[in-house]
Amino acid sequence: MEGGGERAGGRKANQLRAYSCTRNPLERAHGSARWAQGDTVVLAAVYGPRPGTRKGENPEKASLEVVWKPKTGQIGRQEKEYEMTLKRTLQSICLLTVHPNTTTSIILQVMGDDGSLLPCAINASCAALVFAGIPMKHLAVAIGCGVLPDGSVILDTSKAEEQQLKSFAHLVFPNSSKSVDVKEPQQKDGQSERGLITSITHGVMSQDDYFNCIERGLAASARISDFMRTTLQKHTPEYL
Repeated sequence: MEGGGERAGGRKANQLRAYSCTRNPLERAHGSARWAQGDTVVLAAVYGPRPGTRKGENPEKASLEVVWKPKTGQIGRQEKEYEMTLKRTLQSICLLTVHPNTTTSIILQVMGDDGSLLPCAINASCAALVFAGIPMKHLAVAIGCGVLPDGSVILDTSKAEEQQLKSFAHLVFPNSSKSVDVKEPQQKDGQSERGLITSITHGVMSQDDYFNCIERGLAASARISDFMRTTLQKHTPEYL
């Protein structure tokens, strides 16, 4: 598609696919969430906090472990990168000093991949952490932005659309600067107080393209943010 035209399924450039969140679909996990964006579906399960930290981790803080399970096949380099990105992102939004010398595991199972997989996984992880009662500085929402050869930006890209992109950005924004947990004061973080928590880019992207992605992504993240807060408040009103 060219800029301004309709995408497959009739979506506009800024239009997101239908998204949904199911609370605690896994009974044995301490918290879990099934997050769907169109046909991209990720199941996130949280186990912990459990006593002790892994070797090399700071025992004065809580440790996070992220395990990515693809829908089929073995885990590869791409999945390892997803694990690292998820760990860094979740570490930045969790209050790691509340449960020192503990480890919390976040297991991601890919149920369906029709594009924008990493943002879907981040949204699923955030919801699962809330359902598990893990103390957090704030919620976070993720969005995928794609840049077409003509320079136009499309949001929440499908698998077929990703084949046409010259570049893309996966962006994570803070849901709110207000702490999610009232037991500990908000820890100020210049990056996440206002603006981006995580930014992953791939391909040839000019500065104008990048800032266009941020502008479009930020506007779209507000819609996901409203949905996430409404969904989570239905189940954990005392927590948010």
